[in-house]
Amino acid sequence: MVFARNPNKQKELAVPPSVTADVTAVEIARIWASNGKQVVTLRPELWEDPAAWGLMLVDFAKHVANAYEQLGNGSKEEVLKRIKWGFDVEWNKPTTEPKGEVQG
Repeated sequence: MVFARNPNKQKELAVPPSVTADVTAVEIARIWASNGKQVVTLRPELWEDPAAWGLMLVDFAKHVANAYEQLGNGSKEEVLKRIKWGFDVEWNKPTTEPKGEVQG
């Protein structure tokens, strides 16, 4: 995973070169912060078994922890504990209920 600082505060992250070079690469999801909310677009048909999304989310959390560690914002282990804490809190007492529909 590429961890890129965004000095120009661009709205869109850069696509890593390894992805642009891979003709079989598929975008899984995009997440924006907009008007104080998360806005998500995703490819729900990508995997037949929803458990694959759980595996992807754990891998994603580990990428976030690696980035925090590289930026000097805690150890990978500390960051993962904090991410898990946030996950458990939101799972057990949601602050919002996601809404949306499958399109196209």
